[in-house]
Amino acid sequence: MSAKVAIFMGSISDKDTMQPCSDLLTKLGIPHVFTVSSAHRTPERTAKLVKELEDNGCEIFICAAGLAAHLAGAVAAKTIRPVLGVPICGSALGGMDALLATVQMPPGFPVGTVALDKVGAKNSAWMAAQILALHDESLSEKIREARQGFIESVEKAAAELEGN
Repeated sequence: MSAKVAIFMGSISDKDTMQPCSDLLTKLGIPHVFTVSSAHRTPERTAKLVKELEDNGCEIFICAAGLAAHLAGAVAAKTIRPVLGVPICGSALGGMDALLATVQMPPGFPVGTVALDKVGAKNSAWMAAQILALHDESLSEKIREARQGFIESVEKAAAELEGN
């Protein structure tokens, strides 16, 4: 089966940060591609990947980048499929530069921006899953089960803390 989701990172140094995204997509049974492509250093590669993946049925692009963080915008310029941006902390500005670059897209070329770093990596996978689940009841059920697990873990922690 071809990839439903593509995860692009601007640099291989972002691999550990974005690994939870790939891991969660795998756990949910969502076929995906996990690769490096830079908006600045390899713009032709980025455009080529977007076209090839889209032509082969990719439905969602997740883009992680730090500093100027133009990767998500560069991908959004090449597709009308949903693009999710994960800003990465990579400078003395603590990720604020990447966050602002990712959320400030021109009208008509939106990027859905999630949290910074590993939390953003996980939430981008959850968001991609929720988008795909609009037309996939088995995936919807997996998401419901995971959410129930989150509820149960909080209730268990509360009971233990309260001595119940």
